[in-house]
Amino acid sequence: MGTENTCDSTNCSGNCDSCDGNITVTLTLDNDEQVECAILTIFPVNGRDYIALLPLDENGENEDGEVFIYRYDEADGTPSLGNIENDEEYEAVADAFDELLDAAEFDEMVEGEDIEE
Repeated sequence: MGTENTCDSTNCSGNCDSCDGNITVTLTLDNDEQVECAILTIFPVNGRDYIALLPLDENGENEDGEVFIYRYDEADGTPSLGNIENDEEYEAVADAFDELLDAAEFDEMVEGEDIEE
């Protein structure tokens, strides 16, 4: 599985402020299919980093809500992704990602209440 960062900033390693949350990478899957994905977040679980990717269609949309989650490592500024190897690891990572989504949803609700007041 290969990745390519498609950020417009020449100095970006996939996490720069100039991307404004619109960073995408191109994944080459095991069957050589290429999938453009938006980077949702990079988050730690049990001392290891993981990345959540949102696969996009040809219009830059994600209709089905599918999310790809991979192990994430960065050596000398070069990111690399790896597969999650077992069910126990996957469950821990999926639970942590769900908690991040819940926290983000809560933050959006609170911000919405602040605007209404």
